[in-house]
Amino acid sequence: MTGRRVAFFDVDETLLNTKTMLAFWSYWRHHHAAHGPAVTPGGLTPAQLLTLPREEANRRFWQLFRGVRTEDLMEVGRRWYEEYRRGDGAVIVSALAELRRHQRRGDMVVLVSGSMRACLEPFAAELGADLLLCTEQEQSASGVLTGEVTQSMIGPAKARAVRSVMAGLGAQQRDCFAYGDHASDLPMLQSVGRPVLVGRDPVLRAAAARAGQWRVLPSVAGSFEALREDVAA
Repeated sequence: MTGRRVAFFDVDETLLNTKTMLAFWSYWRHHHAAHGPAVTPGGLTPAQLLTLPREEANRRFWQLFRGVRTEDLMEVGRRWYEEYRRGDGAVIVSALAELRRHQRRGDMVVLVSGSMRACLEPFAAELGADLLLCTEQEQSASGVLTGEVTQSMIGPAKARAVRSVMAGLGAQQRDCFAYGDHASDLPMLQSVGRPVLVGRDPVLRAAAARAGQWRVLPSVAGSFEALREDVAA
């Protein structure tokens, strides 16, 4: 597999038209209202976490699942995804089309996300992604979540993971792609030779203007029908 070309994709609002952790939390609270707190130990609701820097919000979010069995979370994540994917605006069409083009060319596709495995594994499986790099939650020996993480995948951590994958595969930076929609994706985008901005984030647009060679894709939502039609083609 040495010398492979790799395409790295952020997920939330790059491929999926949602913030998966908040969407999943609403689903979890609706179906498991008796299990898990409505606020973090610091007294913040998930909506209030959005006012914090993304790295800090991500760290605190996992505290909401303290005491939950990992297998239960994974099962509810699968059910959430099956419901979510049926929505008319579930995906970002332009980025999904790019992912399929990479696969047809034989490029390796890697999803890189600060979200959790419970939300992302079903999506990665449906896409046929080669690798999923995401935030990993800490669990006890008995499979119960502690509310902490063993690996965060936000900001600079994404860049480190991308560089590690490229080095392990012998992939050349100049030949690899990365797709992202948010300022926190900037370190990842700057780690490859072919960064692509999805949407209109002002920080990323400024970086793209300075570089002068980034591609920019529109952030237009559509349904998974486009995915099925593309596969059939």
